[in-house]
Formats: sequence, C-alpha cells, structure tokens
Amino acid sequence: MSVPRTAMRAGARLGAVALTGVLLAACGSESGPGGTSSDAAGGSVTLTVDLFGAFGYQETGLYAEYERLHPGIKIKQTDTEDEQDYWKSLQTRLAGGGGLADVQGIEVGRIASVTQQQAGKFVDLAQYGAGALKEEFAPAKWSAATTKDGKVLGLGTDVGPEAMCYRSDLLKAAGLPTDRTELAARWATWDGYLELGRQYKEKAPAGSAWLDSVGSLNAVMVGQEKERYYDASGALVYEDSPAVKAAWNTSVKAAGEGLSAKLDQWSPPWNQAFSSGSFATLPCPAWMLGYIKGQAGDAGKGRWDVAKLPGGPGNWGGSYLAVPSAARHKKEAYELIKWLTAPEQQTKVFLRQANFPSATKSISRIADARDPYFSDAPIGKIFGDAAEQAPVQVLGVHDKDIADQINNALSEVERKGTAPDTAWANAKKAVKNALG
Repeated sequence: MSVPRTAMRAGARLGAVALTGVLLAACGSESGPGGTSSDAAGGSVTLTVDLFGAFGYQETGLYAEYERLHPGIKIKQTDTEDEQDYWKSLQTRLAGGGGLADVQGIEVGRIASVTQQQAGKFVDLAQYGAGALKEEFAPAKWSAATTKDGKVLGLGTDVGPEAMCYRSDLLKAAGLPTDRTELAARWATWDGYLELGRQYKEKAPAGSAWLDSVGSLNAVMVGQEKERYYDASGALVYEDSPAVKAAWNTSVKAAGEGLSAKLDQWSPPWNQAFSSGSFATLPCPAWMLGYIKGQAGDAGKGRWDVAKLPGGPGNWGGSYLAVPSAARHKKEAYELIKWLTAPEQQTKVFLRQANFPSATKSISRIADARDPYFSDAPIGKIFGDAAEQAPVQVLGVHDKDIADQINNALSEVERKGTAPDTAWANAKKAVKNALG
C-alpha cells in the first residue's frame, strides 16, 4: 500500500468494499502501540500492530483468521490516518526506546532511512529465517529493505502500480468518451490528458473539475521515473532532476488552466468530493481503489472505471512490516508478518482492498481479476502490466520528506495563487529545513 498507502495510501484509512461482496470478520483495536498489551492468562500472547492508513488486514479478516490458526495469539492494531504524523511519532518512540508496537509499518519512501540510518533499531529478520523468503518477493521490493551487510529489516506488503481512475458518468455528461481503451489512447501522453481536461472544462457538469489536485498529478508523474530525488550514487539531485521538473511544470500548468478542484489530498473536503462529483479523474495507484470505494460508497458503484495511465507505467507507494528491536514479542511478531505477507494473504488483500501484491506468486494469481465496482475493469491486468513495466526506482533517505514539501508548494500554487517560481523557492527552503 504505500502510504500511505505515501503513501497517502500514503496517509489515509482505506475504506473496504469487497470485490466479492462478502463481508469478512475484522478484529478491533483497543490499545496503543506497545501500550498496556499485557498477555492474557493461560500463556497467550498479545501482539500489537501499529500502522498508518489501512493495510487491509482488519478489513480482510486476516487478524481473526490468524488468531483462529494460532489459539495462543491475540492481535491488537492501532493506526494513524496521516503517514507524516505516524512517522513523526514513530521517530520519537524509536529515539526513546519505549511505546513501540511489536509490528510497525514502514512506507516505501521511508525504507531507505531505516536501512541506512536506523538499522540498529529494527530486528534483523534473517535471524528467524527470513532469508529463505527472498525468492517469494519482487527483487526490488526485497532489496530495498535489506542493508548492505545483508540484514533484512522488513517484509514487503504491497506496491503501487499506477493507472487513471475516472467517473464515466461525468465524462459522458461532458461529451467525452468513456471507454477505457479509447481514453487510454486519447491520453497516451500528459499533453493529451491536459487537452482532454480543457475539453472537459468547457462542458463539465456544474461544480466539477477535471482532476482532484495537482499534488496527485505530480505524485503519479514522478512515480514514472527511475531517478527522482536522488541518483544511483545516493546524491541529492531533486533540484535538477528531469523527472521532478517535468512533473512540476505539468502540475503548475494544470493549476494555471483551472483544471483542478483544488482539493488537498486526504483532507475532509477531498474525502467528501468522491461522492459529490467534484472531479472527473484521479491519478490512481492500485491502493487508491479501496479508498475510492470507502469514500464514494455504494452509490459510486458502476460510475467509476480504470484506464491505463498517461505517459507510461509507474509506481506510487507501497509499504513494509518491520519489528522494532524494542518489541516485546519479536519471534511471534516475525511469524505474524511472515504470514501476513505470504502470497495467499496478499492475494486476499488485493481481492478485497486492491492493494497490489509484492509477492510474485500472488501477482500471477490475480492476473484475471476484475472489479465490478469499477465497471468490471480488468484491474489484475491493468495494474499487473503497470507493475511489470514500471521502472525500479532509486530510493533515498529523505524521499518522503522531499515529496511532502514539493506537494505543499504545489498546494500554494493551486489554492493561494502563489507564483510557481516563488513556490519552488519555498519548496527548496522547506526541503533544506526538513533535511537539517
């Protein structure tokens, strides 16, 4: 998921609407991370899990299933809606060594920080046999959570292959095509996407914009490139990065032409807009499908669809599960995350939440999946092709910090009318402050 899931998947609680329509049991959350999770009588173990957003485990009933399979285990989850708030809190607890859960979620934009700067604060899962799982995961997903000296600090949950979600009813009302194949051809490039946006603006239903925010446009575009904020040597290059420049320029152009609904992602107004029709298109990593379902509700079924992304495949978001060195039940925590990230469980989460799996066997199992909520879109193929073709991204220590500050600057352009050059200067200053 990335926060996230960055993301966010990247930062918000994803709603759950089953592809199969079957309601699955969920396990409730009562205690804080590492809080008063004292073990029950009879030798049972209470494992605490602390996440950002929704990884789909409660929604898919996986905690309840694990407890049935392991009678001595109880699981209590806490989650923070905003990944930035979650990460700040986690850093405070890691510094103090207390208040940590047995399992902590790590967004992909933070994983380099963990492997390069905080390796001593997380358990090397290889000591419990994690090395034998290497072939079960996509190589890039596995290597990103592995230190140079071979420590395995996390197991991959989802990845974030990208597509474009859209409201077919709104496009039809504006006289635009609604067929996903035709749209993919019409917006094969980002210039084509903006041109369709101009056409939509001319005949759009009252109160409806082409896209939700230029922040989402920027995020999905930088996800299409291998090097963004850092180069392969680890040098910070975001100021001169062609990927960052192209995404910035396209985003401020969309803002200047009034194609955006000017909604900050993950805000209450943005959440409400899913059901009000305030925007017609939404740059859409796989994990966003679950979020759309949760916000748009039953009334949105059949109104939404999914098509290939303009400009080629990319990745936005994805996460890991890690065990802090201060965790109370390290071995039991490892066994839980091993099970949660196994192909069988990743498949279940995709079929319920659309969080695209990082386990290779799971990817093949969902290749033919369709989603009736999204007009029977072939989401297994659309997101599967994107995942297969997306570039392997260079991840830096402060990827998420840089992305957040650029997004804040774009919000200035979009909502306050700040001149792009001024906003970019503000972004650079904010990045410098964030990096220290």
